Order: sequence, then structure tokens, then C-alpha cells
Amino acid sequence: MTATPLGIPRRLLEFTVDGEPVRAPEGSTVLDACRAAGKDVPTLCEGDTLRPKNACRVCVVEVEGSRTLVPACSRRAEAGMEVRTDTERARHSRKIVLELLASSVDLSTTPRVAGWIKEYEAEPDRFGPDAVRLGEEPRVDNELYVRDYDKCILCYKCVDACGDQWQNSFAISVAGRGFDARIAVEHDAPLTDSACVYCGNCVEVCPTGALSFKSEFDMRAAGTWDESAQTETTTVCAYCGVGCNLTLHVQDNEIVKVTSPHDNPVTHGNLCIKGRFGYQHVQNRN
Repeated sequence: MTATPLGIPRRLLEFTVDGEPVRAPEGSTVLDACRAAGKDVPTLCEGDTLRPKNACRVCVVEVEGSRTLVPACSRRAEAGMEVRTDTERARHSRKIVLELLASSVDLSTTPRVAGWIKEYEAEPDRFGPDAVRLGEEPRVDNELYVRDYDKCILCYKCVDACGDQWQNSFAISVAGRGFDARIAVEHDAPLTDSACVYCGNCVEVCPTGALSFKSEFDMRAAGTWDESAQTETTTVCAYCGVGCNLTLHVQDNEIVKVTSPHDNPVTHGNLCIKGRFGYQHVQNRN
């Protein structure tokens, strides 16, 4: 028999979301409570395996008594609070944030963002072509993954995953200031000359496709990438005895990328270089 740790029971907090009574465990965020209540609060920088960073500000909501809009991803739920997710003030703020982001970076591979732009009637084009932040070519300096900084919204999720929250390699950080800020390795060198161990955990958490598998990048460039035609199969990595779970993304009977379930108690979405990128031998048909 396997013992399952249940943890310390948490007190349920009672408050309202859009006038409806909700209950959430103590320690939950407002975003957790909104999702449990079926409220669609948009967010880009929030990740279920990382501590909230409050970077994108797309998830802001109104809380009674608060002078400013609050980020739902990090604000802890409190008993008696009154949360409003769809007010004119919150919608206007999200619209402006989406306009600023979509005018300055390429969000074409960001899931759901096109629907949010339509929902909030955002008009990124009104800022004109001069709003583009970097205008760089993708950096293809290795055979495993590609860095396309024109898609980067500086959410810092990759920095956190590479740093003290998961990998502890500290290979990447933020370089520059203001409009020149970017994610980079030391001295902005090629990835092959850095401390990167190619675990790909930064790729796992990137919300916009600024970091992507080389295989995905090449298929998108060729126009053959089709997520609707892909299947996902979760299995166990065979490289060692840790027992990491792998989710194989397969298209046309070829593995095109590997992810890991975020709710797995062993990996929490993280893998090593062999688990994430070492799948070629499976489909070697020579």
C-alpha cells in the first residue's frame, strides 16, 4: 500500500467574485479562486510551476477597497473580499496591456492571445511600426532549441526556471535596461558558450514561443507544423531510474517535441537534456 501525504488541512475562505459567493483554501490566489469559479481571467506570465512574477499585468482585477487594480496571479485571497473581474476599468487596463505587448513583440505563437485581443477590442496597430521593440532575427546557434527575442515579453519565467526555482544553472538573466532589456546568457554570448545545460525547462515555461524546439521552429518555417494533427502520449523516460514522465507530441508518426506533465510529483514539468531532447533513437529507422 502506498501512503499519500495529504498535508495540513487548510481553512476555507469565503468571499465574492463578481457578486457570487465562492470558497477557496487559505493560501490560494485570487486567480485560483476565479478559475475554480469558472471565470476566464487572462494571463501570460503566470505559471503553475513557478512563483508569480507580476510581469504581464493582463490578469488585473478590481478588489473592493484597493486603490489600484491588483494582479490576480499573486494577490492572496482573503475572507470577505469582493473581487470584480469584468469591470470597465479592468477591461480597459487589459486592452491597453494587450495593445502594448502586441505592438512591440510578435505574439503570433502565443496561445489564446488572438482571442483576447478580439474580446477586449485591442488595436495594436495604432502604435505603428516604430513600436517594435527589437526587430532581431531568431538565434539559431544549436540543434536543440531556438531563441526568438522578437516574441519575448520579458515575463522572466525562463530566468526563474533556470535559476533558484528549478534548475539552479543560472545560465540566463536579464541584460540591458528599458527598451534594450532582453533575456541573455553571460556577455550575450552564443548559447553553446554559456553555462546552459540544455535541460529545456526554460522552453517548457515560455508562454509566447520565444523559446521553442528546433524541430518546431523548422516545421513552422516550412509550414508543416500542425498542432491539430498531433497526438500526445505520456510515458516514462527510460534513460535512468528516476521515473520522469514524458509527454510525446507526435505528428505524422514522428516525435516533434517532448514536454512533461506539470502535475507529476517527480518532475513538476522539468526534465534533463536526455529526457527532453534525446528521443531521436526512438524513430531511427535505418
